[in-house]
Amino acid sequence: MQGTYTKAVLIVSLLTACGGTNDAPPPRQDSSAANSMAGAPSILVLGTSLTAGYGIDISESWPSRLQKRIDSAGLAYRVVNAGVSGETSAGVLRRADWVLAREHPAVLVLETGGNDGLRGLDPDTLKANILGVFSKAKALTPSPVLVLMAMEAPPNLGDAYTRRFHAVYEEAARESGATLIPFFLDGIAGVDSLNQSDGIHPNPRGADRAASNAWKTLSEVLRQSP
Repeated sequence: MQGTYTKAVLIVSLLTACGGTNDAPPPRQDSSAANSMAGAPSILVLGTSLTAGYGIDISESWPSRLQKRIDSAGLAYRVVNAGVSGETSAGVLRRADWVLAREHPAVLVLETGGNDGLRGLDPDTLKANILGVFSKAKALTPSPVLVLMAMEAPPNLGDAYTRRFHAVYEEAARESGATLIPFFLDGIAGVDSLNQSDGIHPNPRGADRAASNAWKTLSEVLRQSP
């Protein structure tokens, strides 16, 4: 696990470099998916710059590459990218109401926490924010299937912090009933050929591999969902 932590610091060290926003943009879709899957149940991906596809075209982001796998599997879902660069878990909690109301997803995938770890924010607050987002989702009728993507904290904050940060995702998934996706940048973080020149954000090849990592778990979730 320490190797994963070491890779994680490369990711979180510049997650906020691309900036945050108080006026969150509306969720985005690859235009090809939007046109071909109109009316299909949605998979809403709430996330950071890693989800937003910072530095690459939205069609090359990992949610768009996930859509390709969904289509190939013959599953009728459309993926909606609601990533915002620089956002913390507190930010995603603040915008959760209007995004959920706008999309009313069949599946909610939450990718958050990298910017919390960068800033050394309290892991228990991260957990509370994750559970807060999921609580808002559960209030929808019908409520979406919940999926949580694990993130890792930078090791320079100390073993106690990184262990607690790691444990928060397992606890939040268990307490909310969400399915947990392991660190989806495993095998990507720290690999020059899979990242942009900043060494942080995946390039198109890295984003495609990230989609493959997420798909290992999401494929089972989608096949088992009503």
